[in-house]
Amino acid sequence: MEFLVREATKEDMPQVLELINELAVFEKEPDAVIIDAEDLKRDGFGKNPLFTCFVAEVEGKIEGMALLYFRYSTWKGKTVHLEDLIVREEYRGKGLGSALYSKVIAFAQEEGVKRTEWVVLDWNKNAVDFYERSGATVFRDWWTVQMDEGQMKKFLSKTTGN
Repeated sequence: MEFLVREATKEDMPQVLELINELAVFEKEPDAVIIDAEDLKRDGFGKNPLFTCFVAEVEGKIEGMALLYFRYSTWKGKTVHLEDLIVREEYRGKGLGSALYSKVIAFAQEEGVKRTEWVVLDWNKNAVDFYERSGATVFRDWWTVQMDEGQMKKFLSKTTGN
């Protein structure tokens, strides 16, 4: 099967959003996505783009994507964070995911970053195995911590009285 991996354009964002929603279903969070294609267009293609996105295209249709952005590590300096890499279920195992993954790692190296990092769910054995086979380190002693909009508001109301 032939496919093309390329940098996404603003016009690709509706299809990228479809993939984001598919990933949310796969990760058992079907109602978690609150952004829309217009958010992606604004945030990825404005004056100060917040992310870079690569897509895997088969016969003119986007069947996979990888979305990443720069972070700064106080230990390493400039790093890349791979937020999401998803391939439509019917195209898994056909090389699209590996090609997107390679594109992300090559991009990071071209940018001269000291580290590329991402998060993987502990139950996603196929992904964990793939990453380990690729030479990546899967840390099992670090926990991801988040605070959503409501939690931030609640915290600040307690600490600042606002």
